[in-house]
Amino acid sequence: MTQQIQEPELSGVRNFRDVGGLPTSDGRRVKTGRLFRSGHLAHATENDAEFLSSLGLHTVFDFRNNADHALEGPDVELPGVRNVNIPLSDPADGREFWKMVRDGDLDQLRSILGDGKAAARMSNSYRGIIKHRTAEHGRVVRALAEDSVPALLHCAAGKDRAGLSIAVTLLALRVEREAIVADYLESNAPHRRYRVRRSSESAEARSPEVMELLAPLFDARAEYLEAAFETIDEHWGGVDRYLAEGLGLTPETLGRLRDRLLD
Repeated sequence: MTQQIQEPELSGVRNFRDVGGLPTSDGRRVKTGRLFRSGHLAHATENDAEFLSSLGLHTVFDFRNNADHALEGPDVELPGVRNVNIPLSDPADGREFWKMVRDGDLDQLRSILGDGKAAARMSNSYRGIIKHRTAEHGRVVRALAEDSVPALLHCAAGKDRAGLSIAVTLLALRVEREAIVADYLESNAPHRRYRVRRSSESAEARSPEVMELLAPLFDARAEYLEAAFETIDEHWGGVDRYLAEGLGLTPETLGRLRDRLLD
């Protein structure tokens, strides 16, 4: 397997990794040092920014929305790097929803997240992003094919919106679905997980039951990504039609993408 860039000890950026080395169905591999993913860069330290600058990035794609920016702040600017904001729906969207999460009101959380509702919310959201955000995903893939590599793709946690955008890009590269899922699941590592700011310090807000209710929102679960793949198959009949008809990608664009990103 192609050697990936050694993962650094980043203190203010969560869930960073190089996507290089993943295998395609035609025997190629994603180049290292070309495609990266992470959580937001708003809290990047000086050392973090120095490392990110060393990657030679052309573009940082930020999939956060206005509510995310209000909560976390804008990304740290990296000299000479283009920043492109393409807001995508947060699978746990809604300011009032996140207020309930941060307040940890147990009765409210039970009503909106209990009995499998949280996991269903996530799967349905992944389906919705795939079905309704074709213009945004097409824009990202075209940019990567033209001039935006090396690129870093991120959202808030680097798991859902960035995870789907990375997955779409990898599908366009003909990366095996099993490999895409395996990379996605790496977001479950403890040092990668998003840190939620809790407004309530009460025992109830941090109780095991609250943590269990919230877990599906912060887990990377194969069933979520499989829901996205199923949507592609059900709505477009497979990846090729999804790329052509859904994302509007030409064979020439896909060829340039593969030339830029594959060994």
